[in-house]
Amino acid sequence: MADLSAFPIATRWPAQRPDRIQLYSTPTPNGVKVSIMLEETGLPYEPHFINIGQNETWTPEYLALNPNGKIPSIIDPAGPGGKPLALFESGAILLYLAEKTGKFLPSDPARRYETIQWVFFQMAAVGPMFGQLGFFHKFAGREIEDKRPLERYRNESKRLLGVLETRLEGRDWIMGEDFTIADISLLGWVRNLVGFYGAGELVEFDSFKRVPAWLERGLARPAVQRGLEIPKRPE
Repeated sequence: MADLSAFPIATRWPAQRPDRIQLYSTPTPNGVKVSIMLEETGLPYEPHFINIGQNETWTPEYLALNPNGKIPSIIDPAGPGGKPLALFESGAILLYLAEKTGKFLPSDPARRYETIQWVFFQMAAVGPMFGQLGFFHKFAGREIEDKRPLERYRNESKRLLGVLETRLEGRDWIMGEDFTIADISLLGWVRNLVGFYGAGELVEFDSFKRVPAWLERGLARPAVQRGLEIPKRPE
């Protein structure tokens, strides 16, 4: 039986299955990356719902695991050398799980770095831009009279969709025939842009051909469908 007592988060969100990977998350675009990856790989895990609406990521127990105060975070009781490993930042977690399982990350060095490049593209560009567009289009940013920030994030989001559109020419997935962590990192963000944020018309999403088809292929994967609802929100 794994001992997670060294982690304060385990006192606030106790593990029922401490030998499994512990996932602390919310089904947001960043959160579902990891739940999708866990579902795709088949690794046993235990999800814990972290209520960001009640600022649970800013509790001392959560911050002891993730000093950035964001979701998701994990504890792998069987980390390198058989010792528990705690990780935060979704891109790092995806890379770790890919290397742990040997799945969804090419073994060829050049293709491996190319895949990681597209994960970084999501983390450094797509995620921040789409998130800001959502704020100014759907949330409190709508109250700001100056619409220049909204226009800036709309234009940049359209540009980023264009980057993906170009990349997907002749490809089913970001890396070609292989579904990888690059796709997993991006799917939730594109889905939220046109779904939850309701910004499809704003960015002229229907003017693209390959990105919507890629999104549809991704969402059709059973593991992706399951991961989008994990952790389950309290009723």
